[in-house]
Amino acid sequence: MSTGTLLEIIIPAAVVIVLIAVALALFMRRRALRERFGPEYERTVHSADSTLAAERELSAREKRHDQLDIKPLPADLRTRYAREWDDVQHEFVDQPEDAVHDADQLVTSLMQARGYPTEAYDQQLKDLSVEHGRTLEHYRTAHEIDTLSKGHKATTEQLRSAMVHYRALFNELLSDGGQARHAPA
Repeated sequence: MSTGTLLEIIIPAAVVIVLIAVALALFMRRRALRERFGPEYERTVHSADSTLAAERELSAREKRHDQLDIKPLPADLRTRYAREWDDVQHEFVDQPEDAVHDADQLVTSLMQARGYPTEAYDQQLKDLSVEHGRTLEHYRTAHEIDTLSKGHKATTEQLRSAMVHYRALFNELLSDGGQARHAPA
C-alpha cells in the first residue's frame, strides 16, 4: 500500500474519531449539567437562546459558585436558626403576612451564614441553583407570594403555601443539603 493510500484511509478515520470524541464529551457534559442542576437545567435551556448558551450560563454559575466560600454551619448556629424558624412558624398563626416576610428574611440570613452572597435576588437564584437546583422552585414560589403579601394581595392559603416552600429550602440549607464545599485555596 502506498503512502498516499494510507493517508486517504488514516486521515478520514482520524477525523471520524475526533468527531466521535467531541460528541461524546458534549454528551457527557450535558448529562453532568442535567444531573447537577436538576429542573433548573430545563428552566435555563427554556429561557436561553439555545441549549449551548444555556449550558455556558450554567457552567459560568458553576465557576462563580466554586469561588464562593460555602460552609456548613456549626451545631450551635444550626440550633439557633432552627429555633428562629420555629418562632416564625408560630408567628404565622396571628400574623401570616409578617411571618412570610420574616421567613424570607430568615432564609436570606441563613444563605449569608452559609457563605452565599445575598445582595440581589436574581444572583441568589443563580448561586443557589448549583447545589440546590431541585429546591429552587420552592424559593421562587415563596418569594413571589412574599411579594404579593407586601401589597396585601396574597390569600391565607397562598401565605401558608409560601411557608411550606420556604421551609423546603430552609431545611436543605440548614442541613447543608448534603453538599457543603469549600472554595479552593
